[in-house]
Amino acid sequence: MSRWIAPTTLLGQHVRLEPLSMAHHDDLLDAVRDGELWQLWYTAIPSPEGMAAEIERRLNLQAAGSMCPFAVIDPASARAVGMTTYMNIDAANRRVEIGSTWYRQSVQRTPLNTEAKRLLLAHAFEQLHCIAVEFRTHFFNQTSRRAIERLGAKLDGVLRSHQINPHPMAAGNLRDTCVYSIIATEWPNVRAHLDFQLSRARPQESRAC
Repeated sequence: MSRWIAPTTLLGQHVRLEPLSMAHHDDLLDAVRDGELWQLWYTAIPSPEGMAAEIERRLNLQAAGSMCPFAVIDPASARAVGMTTYMNIDAANRRVEIGSTWYRQSVQRTPLNTEAKRLLLAHAFEQLHCIAVEFRTHFFNQTSRRAIERLGAKLDGVLRSHQINPHPMAAGNLRDTCVYSIIATEWPNVRAHLDFQLSRARPQESRAC
């Protein structure tokens, strides 16, 4: 594991991010069934039967130093409601991507998501002293693109025919990947923007299920 980014717990009012472990499996199994998220052809969300393998995959990447995975915990229920990661860790250039993120349907577009990104960005820029933080998503994942843009990230460009889509509904199709970023000099304004959004959140909006 790269010592630049070590497993840690990040605490907020609406969410807690804690190091992913196999102990989160059953909660995540229930979470992914909320909305049958693995059916979305433009995402790579694990199916219920693939959840254990996905947790193991992320932990193996952590051991290799290229990922730092988190379980997303709803404080109201103390249950895991999704996953997120620091990935494509580039310690030499102090760059990281926030990605491989998914949440159960009932907590999407709530303060939980906004604060999770706020915690990850703050840790990246204020503790890890990142130069830039990236976000990547499928060109057709409009929900994800809008969410990234609401954070204040800017579109760097589109990587055309970037990857082969493994999803059964689009097997063999080529994915165009939208690359967004927030750079260090933009972080103070992005932080103020996110804090303003969170200040307007009603407490009941943060309930996970």
